[in-house]
Amino acid sequence: MQWPEAGKLIIKFNHCQKCVYSFGLPRRCPLCGQDVGSRRLEEAPVSISEPFTDGHREKCSFLLRPTRGTFLREYDGRSDLHVGITNTSGVVYNYTVHGVQRDKVGWEQSVSVPLLRPGLFGLLDQWDKYLEDFSATGAWLPHRYEEDHHNCYSYALAFINCVLATEGEEQLDRDEFTEKFVVPRTRKASKYITLYRAIEERGFYVTDPPSPQTGPRPGSGLC
Repeated sequence: MQWPEAGKLIIKFNHCQKCVYSFGLPRRCPLCGQDVGSRRLEEAPVSISEPFTDGHREKCSFLLRPTRGTFLREYDGRSDLHVGITNTSGVVYNYTVHGVQRDKVGWEQSVSVPLLRPGLFGLLDQWDKYLEDFSATGAWLPHRYEEDHHNCYSYALAFINCVLATEGEEQLDRDEFTEKFVVPRTRKASKYITLYRAIEERGFYVTDPPSPQTGPRPGSGLC
């Protein structure tokens, strides 16, 4: 089993009245060649948090990863994504043409959506049993798999709604769950991937600082 390459740490620092992103803090500014120094607190370099996580360290979460390859390397924004649900030990339950899989490796670079909000923490002790019993039903046999209509996403969302129904909570349709919980995280991941690859290609990436009057525009840059 080949482990996904760990991403390099991205650092943002201010110089030449610009926001500069690079892997680690360079000794000299790539724009002007002068020493990089922080004379004021607001100029201190900061690290950019990676939106990916080791899914096998996540409990009771909805996970996404590329069907093939990894986010930082092969994913192009149009590639298929595979999804799964973790139990309390980080085993990833996911539905494929071979039926329900229980993966102990392979999800080390994932986007994670935690499923247990504070009001549902009482489910923790029952989560593994719910997940195993749900996965053993006939709905998720291999021959029932359909790529477009009865797939890994159908499986994950059906389990989430099964848990919500058990708790007397309102269920979610696919569009609502995707827009509310998945899209914000995949959008952040997409921006990070773009930034990461730009730094890999050119050695650094530069943006204008946000306007002090208006602040950053929604969806604009990472500065």
